Amino acid sequence: MDYLRWLFDAQIPVAGTSLLLREVLGNLFGLASALGGMRRRVWAWPVGVVGNLLLLTVFLGNVVGASAPATLWGQAGRQVMFIAVAVFGWIRWRQGKRDADSHGVAVVPRWAGPRARIVLVVTLFLGTGLLTPLFSVLGSYPPVWADAWTFVGSLLATYGMAKGWTEFWLIWVAVDVVGVPLLFSAGYYASAVMYLFYGFFTLTGFFVWWRAQRREAEGGALRAAPSTTAGAH
Repeated sequence: MDYLRWLFDAQIPVAGTSLLLREVLGNLFGLASALGGMRRRVWAWPVGVVGNLLLLTVFLGNVVGASAPATLWGQAGRQVMFIAVAVFGWIRWRQGKRDADSHGVAVVPRWAGPRARIVLVVTLFLGTGLLTPLFSVLGSYPPVWADAWTFVGSLLATYGMAKGWTEFWLIWVAVDVVGVPLLFSAGYYASAVMYLFYGFFTLTGFFVWWRAQRREAEGGALRAAPSTTAGAH
């Protein structure tokens, strides 16, 4: 219990201010999860859950009696959402790894398709519009629409990752563009800096998955070529 109390209250002094240790650790676990996701490793999901639990206690702010800059209901709610979707992604990727070849990856990247892309974009804007009044009533830090945007975008990006859609990286970019200014203004500097880094990281992840997708497609074509030729004889 003493260790948990220390973890809950510990702060790191930085440039005349202080950062919650839980916030720093939560983002480090999140970064490790993102690295695992880029490499398409199953362990990315449970590692991410640990970070989500830590950040949940951070963004609830004074609701849990913590010394925090502000309460961000969207940021807190998305940690709960992350955990729920992580269970889905964990199961899906474990199954994918069992069904995959010896490359050791858990999912083969693919495009979401035109219809799914439309659904993703519409859901992002519609969900933001619907949740903004709710987060306002709950007392989320302004601009409240930005908190709602990061919540809905994070849900869609995590779902896209579980499905193996390469576009999920671009959704994260859209989340980071809005989330970085919001977190800086709310005083969550560790998360804001991490989001800023994520912005560049997610672009890298997009191209990594895109290249992997092309390699898988080319490999599939080469594997299919002999059987096609044999069928012709």
